[in-house]
Amino acid sequence: MSTPLTLNLSQGSLRFAFSSEAALDLKTALDQLMTTLKAATAQAGEAPRRTVQPSLEYRHTGEVFLEVFCNPNIWPSPFAAKVLLTLRDERIRVTTEAELSQIYEDINTYLS
Repeated sequence: MSTPLTLNLSQGSLRFAFSSEAALDLKTALDQLMTTLKAATAQAGEAPRRTVQPSLEYRHTGEVFLEVFCNPNIWPSPFAAKVLLTLRDERIRVTTEAELSQIYEDINTYLS
């Protein structure tokens, strides 16, 4: 049985069935992204050019399909970063942009 996860957006929210295991996987991916963005922010003051970092491309298939995408190379900090969310099942598909820091907070709240 999955507990509903709520992801808060700038205008509304998405609520869907999501397992704790999937949330832990997503949290791990978001932790790595946050670390990458924080390191890039620190590096920005030291080097004339930032090292290119791989994009986050998280996908989960369960009761619904969730995809989270973020290119860390275009954001100056984790607090400015946005992610592209796609949530779909056989009847509906929603694609929207969300603040990385809010999604990160929502996952941590869900897991606590």
